[in-house]
Amino acid sequence: MSSTPPLFLVDALPKGDDFVLDGPEGRHAATVKRLRPGESLTVSDGVGGLAACVVDGPAGKDSLRLRVIGRTDVPAPQPRVVIAQALVKGDRGELAVELATEAGADAIVPWRASRCVAKWEDGPRGEKALARWRNTVREAAKQARRPWVPDVHDPVGTKGLVKLVDGTTGLVLEGSAKHGLTEISLPQQGDIVIVVGPEGGVSEEEIAALENAGAQTVRLGPSVLRASTAAAVALGAIGALTARWS
Repeated sequence: MSSTPPLFLVDALPKGDDFVLDGPEGRHAATVKRLRPGESLTVSDGVGGLAACVVDGPAGKDSLRLRVIGRTDVPAPQPRVVIAQALVKGDRGELAVELATEAGADAIVPWRASRCVAKWEDGPRGEKALARWRNTVREAAKQARRPWVPDVHDPVGTKGLVKLVDGTTGLVLEGSAKHGLTEISLPQQGDIVIVVGPEGGVSEEEIAALENAGAQTVRLGPSVLRASTAAAVALGAIGALTARWS
């Protein structure tokens, strides 16, 4: 059983001490979680704002009356970690962003790498796939009780990724890299962009383009990780190697 109250996302935090949680979040709290008077929950705006609340009672079939008992503004983590995640076929793409969100990613950029089997073409199918990633991230942030919900950007090709990496600490995960992540000097402020390739790996041409933009190629450890788990492992290491977890 979780030791922390469940978290629900709203567009804006209530300004007063009493408000009604309705809509999809209210339905989830009232009919799925079945929260009762006196039980605690947290409401977040997804950009650092938190309101600790207690259920006063039902406001309707699918809504709850809440009383605010405390407010907190949580600063964004530093350094900020952006995950450039290559498109992965099937449910593994959604697993990748779910795990990355739970591990603390601050933003996720879908990357159309040259060796991706999955293809997000422009149009309804691509928009549907992107919406699934965004919904997965939102639900994972709630599950992890995160006050900051990561942005999921529109997909980019390698040229767009090069622009993203330029001026940041770019780290391309590659199992055959000479240097490990623990050997790299990481900043305590600014952006770190973690580039996760597809199952077929990052091509030599892509590595060259990213290194020309200032990125470094690094390995995580002695084992070979799936494209769906690499970002989460990297985030854990960065959390321990920087002040993000302090």
